[in-house]
Amino acid sequence: MERFQCAFARIWLTDTHQQALTLVASSGLYTHTNGSFAHVPMGAYKVGKIAQNRVPFLSNYLPDEIWVKDRDWAIANRIQGFAGYPLMAGDRVLGVLAAFSHEALVPEFLEVLQMLCLTTTIALDAALQSQKTVPHMLLQSGAMVLSDQLAKTLTSTQLMLVGTERDLPASTAYALLRGVELLTQLDCSYCRLTYAERAVSLDAIALFPSNTSNNPIDQPAAFFSELQLIALWLGGTLSTQPNPKDRVFELTLTLPYVPEPEHLSVLVQCQQPVLQMAFTHLSLKAGLSLSNAPSSIGDGSVTQVVLLTDRLDVPTSHSPIIWIQHSHRGRVPIAVQAVVTLDILPQQLYAVVTQVAKGQAIKTLPQRVSPGLSEREQEIMQLLSQGFRDRDIAKRLHVSESTVRFHVKNTLTKLNAKNRYQAVYEATSRDWI
Repeated sequence: MERFQCAFARIWLTDTHQQALTLVASSGLYTHTNGSFAHVPMGAYKVGKIAQNRVPFLSNYLPDEIWVKDRDWAIANRIQGFAGYPLMAGDRVLGVLAAFSHEALVPEFLEVLQMLCLTTTIALDAALQSQKTVPHMLLQSGAMVLSDQLAKTLTSTQLMLVGTERDLPASTAYALLRGVELLTQLDCSYCRLTYAERAVSLDAIALFPSNTSNNPIDQPAAFFSELQLIALWLGGTLSTQPNPKDRVFELTLTLPYVPEPEHLSVLVQCQQPVLQMAFTHLSLKAGLSLSNAPSSIGDGSVTQVVLLTDRLDVPTSHSPIIWIQHSHRGRVPIAVQAVVTLDILPQQLYAVVTQVAKGQAIKTLPQRVSPGLSEREQEIMQLLSQGFRDRDIAKRLHVSESTVRFHVKNTLTKLNAKNRYQAVYEATSRDWI
């Protein structure tokens, strides 16, 4: 924000009935959240219109705008620019983020706001959804013990309790409750909560419904992906052992008795806007906290932040550096501690950040999937990518045209491609040719 000479920024959130917005955060020139704009009716002033119409807005003549309530205030405080962006989660409006500046704002600033709104919306929506799904008993100490709540949530089987119950952090209790909520969507025939010496675990046996569609519910790993991330963040494990033959699978969620972990912080600084947005979203999905400043040293203490960047000229920093390699022919900068590729998963990113934050360098690239193409198939794909026809390829490789078509057909199957052009694209994008 300082780069664009912003005087202050504010966030309004919509109420449950979508009738008004409430000012919940303000930084910069003004930090209070009361005053005449603490509550804005939907459609009123520019903030209310942005929420109502869902259209980003930028103006560099704030004092001259007819919708400005206090023109003298804008002149006295040298407020020239205004930019607002709706906070959208699907088709829902969560609120509005607005910035006020002393200088004229470039049109590209709306792209900056879009990125900020993306991260803000993800965090807000996650918090709102957690408020809906975390049972009310978590908000009232002693209202109901965890095993009772789990037993009440289960509908198809009876909960077994092993060991003496003990107080758990809210995050651990939420993970166990979320696991049971997911199991109730399936046919759960067995569920056991165990308080062991060092960890609490949830063991279950469930049956996936017969579903011939491509719904993720057919795949335990995909269905429980959210729970997998929660377990990873809490330092625990989640395993599912499916039996495709009879659709029965076993689930084990194990969470250690440890205090709630501190959030790992990352600073995403990518030259390419699309990578900036992608890795910002990926970091949040992995349960990482976003920072707007690198690691700093002061008073003998270090604020540790891991830097995620795609820059070749990696800046000098106290932060450990993870380099995003988007071209496998690129040269890895010497200063980085780890390298990740574009196909990295959230849980993998979390693991890499954790290792780097502990000072463990990972100098080698993650193992790439073996292409599974024979040497002849790679040769043919290479020639196809250069524009050669089957007849020309056959002459160059001293084989028949039918042999070329045979290898092309096999390649289409292996790459799950509909035609040879898509196959060439897939093979090239995976750096196989």
